[in-house]
Amino acid sequence: MKIFSKSTYGILAGMILGAAILLPFHFNLLAKDASNPAPMVNVDSSPIVRDTKGVTSFAPVVKKAAPSVVTIYSTHIIHVRPMPNPFQDDPFFRQFFGDQLPGFNNQEQTRKEQGLGSGIIVSPDGYILTANHVVRDADEIKVTVGDNDNKKYDAKVIGTDPRTDVAVLKIQATGLPAITFGDSAQLQIGDVVLAIGNPFGVGQTVTMGIVSGLGRHYGQINGPNGYEDFIQTDAAINPGNSGGALVDAQGRLVGINTWIATSSGGSEGIGFAVPANMARSVMQSLITGGKVARGYLGVHPQDVTPELARAFGLGNSGGALVGGVLPDTPAAKAGLKDGDVITEFNGKPVNDAHMLTLMVSECPPGTSATVKIIRKGAVKILTVKLGELPGDNSKNNGSQTGSSSDTDALDGVTVADLDKNTRDQLKVPDDLKGAIVTDVNPDSNAADAGVQKNDIITEINQEPVTSSDDAVKLCNNAKGDQLLIKIWRRQDDFAATTYLTVDNTKRHKDNKNGK
Repeated sequence: MKIFSKSTYGILAGMILGAAILLPFHFNLLAKDASNPAPMVNVDSSPIVRDTKGVTSFAPVVKKAAPSVVTIYSTHIIHVRPMPNPFQDDPFFRQFFGDQLPGFNNQEQTRKEQGLGSGIIVSPDGYILTANHVVRDADEIKVTVGDNDNKKYDAKVIGTDPRTDVAVLKIQATGLPAITFGDSAQLQIGDVVLAIGNPFGVGQTVTMGIVSGLGRHYGQINGPNGYEDFIQTDAAINPGNSGGALVDAQGRLVGINTWIATSSGGSEGIGFAVPANMARSVMQSLITGGKVARGYLGVHPQDVTPELARAFGLGNSGGALVGGVLPDTPAAKAGLKDGDVITEFNGKPVNDAHMLTLMVSECPPGTSATVKIIRKGAVKILTVKLGELPGDNSKNNGSQTGSSSDTDALDGVTVADLDKNTRDQLKVPDDLKGAIVTDVNPDSNAADAGVQKNDIITEINQEPVTSSDDAVKLCNNAKGDQLLIKIWRRQDDFAATTYLTVDNTKRHKDNKNGK
């Protein structure tokens, strides 16, 4: 099922190329569950060889890794309906111009946007890892293996995880050259790395550099909802490299190239990659479980600044300060309180709020974790049973099982839970419950029915909606040709509730699932 989301399509240079604690939780309605066996992947976790003797050529490394890197061509079809011409009914203009003036025929038009990126073969039977933004919103995806650009495979999106900018594709082929995964956790600043991809469409290209930094996070992936633990490198990465491989000096995959910092639109020596360990974990979860299930603590974490450290009487500024604990959450049940400073999680030091977010997100729901805290100068150790992060927007498309959703009515709508900031901005009454619409694709049944961004869905088919979880569930369970939704909408200082009926029949059947 096609899921639409607001985005800039194609390769973004300077932004995006080609905390599991408490964050605004976004959902794509109509996401499907699927369960498939994990692909057979090659993993070599042996330590990186750091021999300081001179190397005259990396050709053997390139010959080992390059055949596993593919080029991805994506196509996005945009539907445009011109505004009616104000003179279309004027006999005078009709006599002289017929239907030649814009807007006279008011016919829907389409245009195509092309995207270019790279990907990595991870199993001989056709599973491919890439960056989510390379295939986001794509109506058609083609993949070329090796240098034969005339041989293009149709690719299906198996699953996506916008929070890490990871996507999994599948092509129908066997005996493919699968890459070997390395252990990205062993990387050190100064390690030699190679970036392999198809920058600017010039053909497969290899660049060399070193690991310039580790654990970088800048909010470039999915804003505050993203999980970033970037590997920074000075290996040249340009538009078209996105989704391609970052390999170590032994040809093992250690990262997926995803983003550059640039003022020119090209490489300026500051590129970033998603660690291979994170990408592999996301991939396996999407394929086998249908989603990425992340741990949930239920606190508002914040960095401990030097000023806060002094105010709380701490010896240093490390750790994550608990700014707030949500009621009836794992954190509340474990006894965490506002003002606690978390210094260790499961025995590992916590340097800041972002690190705590990553640590919690990497734990499966149901995990019992130890949390070391400082409370009013005293050190305490608490045990917390993590819940599951509500409303994650990773999804498995179910294309391997051929499953299909029962409803198209709200395909193209993205919703989120109502939080305090949203209520304050839209002046939403405290007693109003529902799910807020954060995005509506203009080419969707919901848009045709009048659903708008910032609408709050309070009922679906006369069943109450109290959260985005409810909206997803009720939408997926809906039957019939129409969906009845009740919304609350504020316009300036006026707010009102209204009912809308949304067409629940298939839209653009010829293009649906046309990957």
